[in-house]
Amino acid sequence: MKLLGKALLLAGTATLAPATAALAETAESAESQALAPDPDEGTIIVTGTVLQSNQINSVKTPTPIIDVPQSLSITTEEAILDRGFTSIGQIIDYTPGVNTSQGEGHRDSIVFRGVRSTADFFIDGMRDDVQYYRSLYNLDQIEILRGPNALLFGRGGAGGVLNRVTKKGVIGDTFGGGQIAIDTFGAYSVQADINLSNGDASAFRINAMYENLNNHRDFYDGERIGINPTVRFALSEDTTLDLSYEYADHDRFIDRGIPTGTDGRPIEEFKDITFGDPELNFNDLEAHLLRANLQHTFSDSWKGVFSAFYGNYNKGYSNFYASGYDQANSPDVVTTDGYIDATQRENLILSANMVGEFNTGAVAHTLLFGAEYINTSSDQDRFNPVWDQTNDDNEIFAITRLLNLRGGVGVNASGDITSVTFGDLNDFTQVEIDVVSLYIQDEIKLTDWLNVVVGGRFDSFDIEVLDVPSDELRTRKDEEFSPRGGVIFKPRENISIYASYSESFLPRSGEQFANINGSNNALDPDKFTNLEAGIKWDFADRLSFTAAIFEIEQSSPQPNDNDPSTLDVIDSKIDGFELQLQGEVMPAWTVSAGYSFLDGEQQSHTGPTGLRPRELPENMFSIWNQFEVTDRLGLGIGMTHQDESFIDNGNTAVLPSYTRFDASAYYDVSENLRVQVNIENLTDQLYFPNSQARHEASVGAPLNARFAITGRF
Repeated sequence: MKLLGKALLLAGTATLAPATAALAETAESAESQALAPDPDEGTIIVTGTVLQSNQINSVKTPTPIIDVPQSLSITTEEAILDRGFTSIGQIIDYTPGVNTSQGEGHRDSIVFRGVRSTADFFIDGMRDDVQYYRSLYNLDQIEILRGPNALLFGRGGAGGVLNRVTKKGVIGDTFGGGQIAIDTFGAYSVQADINLSNGDASAFRINAMYENLNNHRDFYDGERIGINPTVRFALSEDTTLDLSYEYADHDRFIDRGIPTGTDGRPIEEFKDITFGDPELNFNDLEAHLLRANLQHTFSDSWKGVFSAFYGNYNKGYSNFYASGYDQANSPDVVTTDGYIDATQRENLILSANMVGEFNTGAVAHTLLFGAEYINTSSDQDRFNPVWDQTNDDNEIFAITRLLNLRGGVGVNASGDITSVTFGDLNDFTQVEIDVVSLYIQDEIKLTDWLNVVVGGRFDSFDIEVLDVPSDELRTRKDEEFSPRGGVIFKPRENISIYASYSESFLPRSGEQFANINGSNNALDPDKFTNLEAGIKWDFADRLSFTAAIFEIEQSSPQPNDNDPSTLDVIDSKIDGFELQLQGEVMPAWTVSAGYSFLDGEQQSHTGPTGLRPRELPENMFSIWNQFEVTDRLGLGIGMTHQDESFIDNGNTAVLPSYTRFDASAYYDVSENLRVQVNIENLTDQLYFPNSQARHEASVGAPLNARFAITGRF
């Protein structure tokens, strides 16, 4: 389907919005959109209509969602509770335009409109790029913005970004709450949320959680601990200060899935086999995160936001996995590989934003300008295994329910006792990064029916990579300008029709900074451009429809095959459209629905290859219905569907399509006590949600249920 055809389909769908529809809550009052912080109100000024909190926000300006010229989705704390979400991946399942990647079993990994990312994560608007699974216990909402976002977020963000907005102290209120939950796999969790207020001057809040992990796969276990105390000070009527410290301690078993067969599809007979070492497949993370946010209202028109973030991460990751399998010639044995990987990283981020609302004659402006400084120190090393029988990193084992391997000692397929050591240093790099950014954006209201957004960002990205074994220091400095522009046409106050253009870039060092060896040191960054048009329609008090059509183009310089001293710029494109509906269809019935169509083609030096990018399902659809049966009883039913997609760039391995049904029920025993059950995979379907490589297809969970008791006092 050509882009023009999709545009016509999008326009036709928009006219049928009440029958298809997407997102909204009651419009916020003019007072709640004022720039001045209100220490007597809760952390979130708006949930849904305006993408901001009064601490930090993704779009950095008090802009209603209907006037933001790009696709976005918000998952609120209430939705996280009602749906029983415990991970970022579960939220992604019900978000249009994005899907999950396996992330080698140790990290959140999202595919934003066909662009995979493990680093485009933010917390309160500050970069959080270490690879790990993020918890939800201390969040007010999750914001997913799609399309390149360099103006607001800097490098990366090629397909989109995910921002977590954390809970802050609430001045003028004292409350507490918590949750106890257990599921049918045996996993359980405990959460607490306590807020103490000292009159109108300050508030102390602490969120804490403990999770004991379990699931349907052999050997899987682990635990997560999170503690997040925060304090808010009302220094004056015009100034608030938020301070936060978060401690995270995570430990889990690593599962990298099962092999594919001669037909390129996961082998269903292997669904109960874990291809790893029960003792040496593990991930542990300890992190200390400190955040400070100062907001000051200088006048009725100007507000400043000054933020600081320091993160100290210490992560270890060890795993064995199926690296080779030949179903036709040796169906009873599997080749394994593995490694131990460690990362120690410190991030320091300082940012300052000024937001002004003023008029020049009859034209209204919302002006944003700011600066950001990032310093990153990151050490990472990897050791490969050496088996004493093969004297390399591969070993062959017979395929049984429990591979004959434990603690690095086992019996191989030949019947020989084999053992492994991790003495082969694969790489060890020490990285220093300094990034300086300046940006400006003006949202211009020319008339009641026409808004224009224009802006740009300058980034100076300076990196040094020390290759420790060779004592080789590699350096590179990139200076990039990323523009953004948009036009919003408003035929009515509750309708916006927009078109936008934005750019982003990714340095050749990659998301995790070490890849500027060899010819990569001479290459310019990858560049991404996004063209998007859409409609946002709040056609009912609490119901809204959104739709967007887009095209993402990547330009990647690569050495010429025949003359490596010259570069060819290779373009690849992904295009598609999205539909979204959230809100109250009628009293006691709310719905959240999303659909996305994605298309794309890989290109090489010689042009189109006819190959589809990996992890790019053509169609994805999800819907969740929530019914208030009585004042106390609520029921939910949902479905998520994903078309088949390719596991590899060669298009030789496939993740089959699947459709999963989920449900929930809750009962409010009293005003302050709720009991709840969330059921996943009602039909007990065998499915494979994501993958990392050809022989690493994740096995979806069978029918399971999570029971929770939530209280507030």
